[in-house]
Amino acid sequence: VSRVINNTGTVKEKTRELVMTAMAELGYRHNVVAASLASNKTHTIGYVVPELHGSFFGAMMGGTEQALRQAKKHMLIATGHSDAQIEKEQIDALLSRRCDALILHVEAVSDEYLVSLVHQGVDLVVVNRFIEEIGDNCISLDNVKGGYLATRHLLDIGHTQIAYIAGSLFKADGKKRLTGHQQALADMGVEYTDNLTYEGNFQAKSGTEGIRALVARGAKFTAVACANDEMASGAMIALRELGRRMPEDVSVIGFDNVDFASYLSPGLTTIDYPVQKIGSMAAHWVLERVYGHSHHEYQHILSPRLILRGSTSSPE
Repeated sequence: VSRVINNTGTVKEKTRELVMTAMAELGYRHNVVAASLASNKTHTIGYVVPELHGSFFGAMMGGTEQALRQAKKHMLIATGHSDAQIEKEQIDALLSRRCDALILHVEAVSDEYLVSLVHQGVDLVVVNRFIEEIGDNCISLDNVKGGYLATRHLLDIGHTQIAYIAGSLFKADGKKRLTGHQQALADMGVEYTDNLTYEGNFQAKSGTEGIRALVARGAKFTAVACANDEMASGAMIALRELGRRMPEDVSVIGFDNVDFASYLSPGLTTIDYPVQKIGSMAAHWVLERVYGHSHHEYQHILSPRLILRGSTSSPE
C-alpha cells in the first residue's frame, strides 16, 4: 500500500488499481507533510535559473518540470539574475526549505563555491556549465564545439570576413562559444581581430547594437556569427535597417535553435542546443541519484549540431 501511496518501488498495475479504488471509497487523502517527515524527503527540487523570460529558459524548465511531474515530484523556482550574491541567497533559501536536490543554471558564482556545496553533501546538478572536479554533477552542451561549427560553416561556404557578436564573456557559455569561433578561424588560416568582435549580452537588443557598432567602426564583413538566436534576430533587424540583404549581402548564423529561429525571414541557420532535453536530463539525474529511480537516461556533455536554413549562403 505504501508503495502505491508514495509512488515508490514496483507495483503491479492491478494491485495499484485495487489500492486506489479502496482509497477513494474510504475518502483517504495522502498527508504529504507527515510522509515527508517520516521519509526525510520533501519530494521537492529547487531550481535556480538566471531569468524567467525568454524561450531558452522556458524550454529548459519545461523539460525538467515534465519529467519531475511524471515522477510525482515538484519544483521550486528561483531567479539568480546572473549576480553571485543573489544566486547564493536563492540557493540558501531553497536549502532552508528542505529541497531534496538543486538544479542550478547559475552564471556568476565561482566553480569553487559549487564544488564546496557538493563536498558539503548537497545533492545538486549544474546545467549549461561543466566543472571538471564535479563533472558527475554537470550536464552541459559542448559550447566550444558549437561555436566552432557555426564559424566553420561560414568559412566552408567561402566567407573570410566574419563578424562575431559574443554573449556576455563573464559567462562560461559566452566565453566558450567565442573560443570555438577563434579556433575555427585559426584552423582555416584566418586571422582573428577584435575589430570584428562585439560583446553583447545574449539579448536581442545587443545584436542590433552590435551591428550598428561594427558598422560605425568601419568593420567590413560578409557574414556575422552570433552567440545565440536572440542576438541573431536583433542583428537581422539592424542589417535590414541598413539595407543589407540576407543572405545575399550578409550571412547570419545564430546559436541555440530556439522555436522562433525557423520563423524568422529568412529562416535562421543556427546551432542546435537541445535545451528541453538538457532540462529533462537534469531531472533524470535527480531521480536516479537522489530518489534511486532507474532507467533514466542522461549524459554529462551533449554534442551540438548545425541546422541549415536560409540565412547563410556563399558570398556574392
